[in-house]
Amino acid sequence: MRSFLPLALFFFLCCSVNGQHPAPGQPVHKDLPYQQKFSIKYVLNYGASPGSDKGDSVRLQKVYCDRNGAVQVCSSAGLLKPSDGALLYPGELVPDLLYRPMRNMKIKDMILYNDQFVYADEKAVLSNAWAGKLYAKHRMPAVQSFCGGPDFSFLLSDGNNLQYLKDSNVVWEAHSDDRVIDILYDRAGNSFWILGGHSISNLSLKDMKLSVKYKGDGLTCFALSDNQKEIITGTHNGYFNIRADDGVMTGEIQTKLPCNDLSVIRVIDGKTWFGSEQGAFMLRADGKFDYYASARWIPSDRIVDIAKGGKDMVLLLTDKGLGEIHFQSMTLYDKAVFFEKQVRTRHIRNGFNATISGMKGGNPDTGVLEDSDNDGLWTAMYLGGEVFRYAVTHSPDALQNCRESLDAMERMYTMTHIKGFPARSFERRGYESSDREVWRPAADSGWDWKSTTSSDEAIGHMFVFGAIAELVDDPGVKNKAIRLMDALMQHIVDHQMYMVDWDGKPTKWGRWNPEYVNARPLMVGDRKITSSNIVSMLQTAWHFTHKEIYKDKAFELMQKYGYLKNLMRPMKDIGRAPEDADELSRDLSDGWNHSDDEMYFLGYWGLYRYAFNDTLKAKFKEAILDHWQAERPEKEAAWDLFTAITGVQSFDLQNAVDYLQRYPLDLVNWRIKNSQRKDLDFIAPNFRRQTITEVLPPDELPIERHNANLFGLDGGNNGRSENSAGDIWLLPYWLGRYLGVISAPAEHKISK
Repeated sequence: MRSFLPLALFFFLCCSVNGQHPAPGQPVHKDLPYQQKFSIKYVLNYGASPGSDKGDSVRLQKVYCDRNGAVQVCSSAGLLKPSDGALLYPGELVPDLLYRPMRNMKIKDMILYNDQFVYADEKAVLSNAWAGKLYAKHRMPAVQSFCGGPDFSFLLSDGNNLQYLKDSNVVWEAHSDDRVIDILYDRAGNSFWILGGHSISNLSLKDMKLSVKYKGDGLTCFALSDNQKEIITGTHNGYFNIRADDGVMTGEIQTKLPCNDLSVIRVIDGKTWFGSEQGAFMLRADGKFDYYASARWIPSDRIVDIAKGGKDMVLLLTDKGLGEIHFQSMTLYDKAVFFEKQVRTRHIRNGFNATISGMKGGNPDTGVLEDSDNDGLWTAMYLGGEVFRYAVTHSPDALQNCRESLDAMERMYTMTHIKGFPARSFERRGYESSDREVWRPAADSGWDWKSTTSSDEAIGHMFVFGAIAELVDDPGVKNKAIRLMDALMQHIVDHQMYMVDWDGKPTKWGRWNPEYVNARPLMVGDRKITSSNIVSMLQTAWHFTHKEIYKDKAFELMQKYGYLKNLMRPMKDIGRAPEDADELSRDLSDGWNHSDDEMYFLGYWGLYRYAFNDTLKAKFKEAILDHWQAERPEKEAAWDLFTAITGVQSFDLQNAVDYLQRYPLDLVNWRIKNSQRKDLDFIAPNFRRQTITEVLPPDELPIERHNANLFGLDGGNNGRSENSAGDIWLLPYWLGRYLGVISAPAEHKISK
């Protein structure tokens, strides 16, 4: 993993414990080190990327890591080793040329014996360890697999026969009535276990007696349990346990797995790992699984072997290459340092918080920064995180980031030449996206700006302008934010609560006028969200400008036009419009709108924090908590932490921390698929668009922004884009830090 130590040290020097104190009774997460997972991948051929078809002619068989930390892969092309490789930048499996004599040997299989590599070729069992003294000749030229026993003895098989070897002497041999798949040595019982396609047999070294202990069909793999009292047996349809003393099956076959077609089972540091045709997974103490599939973790989903790697590492060998799963000790603050570098080095476009697109094979260096309909929104969310970071740390770096992104947002307003009307985005002429009809020429002939600005943009702008005005003590930055919020809200008020575009017409989604809002039936969510947002926006503008027009307009909307009732409507009442409703209302209510959730919670900052009076503040808190209760199943860190602004004691802090800890470091949009999993409890289609009973952790889901449904199981685009952590991760983390519910790091040790 590439070091982020220099940036981390700079952060450390700027880090203090400012920000607000948590409300009375609110829990605080102490930021202690946890195990952060990430993968380094090694593809089979030079230049091949995860998911490619290069290297199909080479068959990968085994992987091991010896006591020195060296990793070797046994393959049909000889011994291979991983070369180069870093997070996001795959290495390759290359021939291991270190030992010259090994190059000409036809290695059939390899094992790890006393933490050293041991090989079998057509003549002998041998090793380069122990000064090369191990060279035990055998009489099985077609050997396919072998296993080490006591005192440098070995049991070999060619698939049909067995041969027990010690000191170049064949002590015992026999024909197997079943095709031999694998062999294990049982230290407790001083015996070998032999897995066949239809049986499990035991060879006792006490009397050299081979006996069948279990018969069944479709057996594929096995492993001794951690205490060596049971044998965990995999099949094409799940796994089961048998007792090691008598071969009797204990319990039922387990079929609620991510994939039931198992290829390998390993017990590593007391944890049971399974390989399958659709990825690898580890059995947790709670009976659920941590699932590793897709090119986020491994070069392909077909698992060939699993092994313990070096310190805090597990090796997942696939048919296309190797995935090293690292478990690195870090704090949330360390992760913030990492993500800050990710944003600043590759996701800033003219000050905007942007996505890299057009990538090849998940390599960010092959992509370009793209414009977005929501450049203002994504930038406002990243900028909000930097505002909270500055409020906590007073970091000059954070303040400069605020200046640069605020400059980009300011230019959205000046480029349109429509007073108070911001562009969605802007770009140098000739490099805009293909949707030409929304692009307008700027006065500066070298630039174009994107029109049709929406309410998503407006609420994002007002959220961050308010946060800046309240929390940034730099007069230039603060005054610019107040000037921009005033310009936007004056435009909306002057145009009868619409955003009016270059053509003199309201934009499709920039509409807060009662004629539009109250045309929606009561159960349509657009009526509630629009009312909530505009009251928040007007409150924010009044709080910092003290222009009475904003306060008067807010009370007019709440009292005369029912916007207070609209925004207070319980979430349980939101649903589909009746069949006789207008077409727009039906379209707006075909299911739960997760973009609305994002707009609500960004708006709650101004709705609650800048409430006109305590009576309204109490009502707004009620509305926020009602909405949060509906959102709790998603375990969304941003919504949990925005809820904490109300001072409520319970806001699922641990779920928020779990989200922050388990969000992957790799934000590439790999293709992710979970809908085929057998370990999930699916539920019937519903308005909420919840697919399973309990949401999956974020490192098993597609990369999504906060406007997505976290119950969406599949997604991604095969590594063609990378999201910025600015809005996805840094915003909720620094919000938690500012609110005091996430502590400063308890330790400042940054791993390289």
